[in-house]
Amino acid sequence: MMAAISFHHLLRLSDDIGLFEHALGSIPRREYGYCVDDVARGLVVLSREPSPPLELIRLLERYLLFVLAAQAPDGLIVNRRDTEGRWLDNPEVGDCWGRALWGLGTAAALAPTSRLRAMAREGFHASAARRSPWPRAMTFAALGAGEMLLAHPDDSAARALLTDAVAAIGPIGDDPAWPWPEPTLRYANAAVPEALILAGMCLPDSAALADGARLLAWLLHMETRGGTLSPTPVAGRRPRGDRRPGFDQQPIEAAAIADACARAYAATGRNRWLTGLGRAHGWFLGENDNGTPLIDVATGGCHDGLEPEGCNANQGAESTLALLSTAQHARRLLASRTP
Repeated sequence: MMAAISFHHLLRLSDDIGLFEHALGSIPRREYGYCVDDVARGLVVLSREPSPPLELIRLLERYLLFVLAAQAPDGLIVNRRDTEGRWLDNPEVGDCWGRALWGLGTAAALAPTSRLRAMAREGFHASAARRSPWPRAMTFAALGAGEMLLAHPDDSAARALLTDAVAAIGPIGDDPAWPWPEPTLRYANAAVPEALILAGMCLPDSAALADGARLLAWLLHMETRGGTLSPTPVAGRRPRGDRRPGFDQQPIEAAAIADACARAYAATGRNRWLTGLGRAHGWFLGENDNGTPLIDVATGGCHDGLEPEGCNANQGAESTLALLSTAQHARRLLASRTP
């Protein structure tokens, strides 16, 4: 079974400013406003869509303008905005900065018009000279830098950022039971091996590519149970002592697996990564620890988490974008393999 790609719910969650972060069921919760984290994810997804209709091109431009408006003159990023258009926090180089660079780099490479690509590239350069002390923020930034280099191999700012991100991620461990470069698995974990694989492709760096492939293979092993994906839950996962399966499982974790497996397949051509992508896609369709589909075919949305006896009824932006992103990869790489 292949999930149909519907942007209906994403459009429902969007208005003239941006993308609402939360929903009550499928109804946008306007009182919580917007955040760059989600709008940048939306920019990635819309930039990847082949031959988008005018409605989606306009939505992409709206998301791009939102991210550009979040940039401070020094390249830092403000994350939260209310429905009156007011920015609510201080500029920073945390995850929102990294995700902004991911979105801008992807749009600079893949957006459907030269004008939008040029706007995104200028915005990318405005923030790419900054560095974050947090490895996960640098990881997200690396994804944008890698996309930029795939399209513009001579982009020195993207090359420097990707090189520094590899250093920030740090060496992987020698212990085969826990090679992960952090003491726990946390969120969007597969972005880490994807960043290393991109570095291997773009710098090029054969050691980073090998490390990324090794980490991704290990993560797939850790997050597979009985042949289906069993992602790290919200509380994280430690080297030992955690009960399995763990809940609340989040769509962002499955989407990160799909992203990384698609990237690994592009780098190596090995079918094992299509198997991992298939598990991530299947997780949304009900091939998971309690057999509950996360996709809502009536709305085009995705439920916010897998729980012990079902799923979270709400369909927020992060979850819906995770579904769309994974379905894009599945359509491109798995559709011809589906009976």
